[in-house]
Amino acid sequence: TSRKQPIPYDRIAYRRRNRIERMFSRLKNFRRVATRYDKLARNFLAGAIIAATVAWWLN
Repeated sequence: TSRKQPIPYDRIAYRRRNRIERMFSRLKNFRRVATRYDKLARNFLAGAIIAATVAWWLN
């Protein structure tokens, strides 16, 4: 690196944030979740939960 003094950061918080960002990226691969076709919030939530379960299971 070109920095003489590295920028301090919380490694644990960064690791957790990165994990959440990667999960949202996986969820965006599901067209139903990314475009939000559902009008009702409960239907959208159900679709998001199913997509998250599938993404977790395939990983």
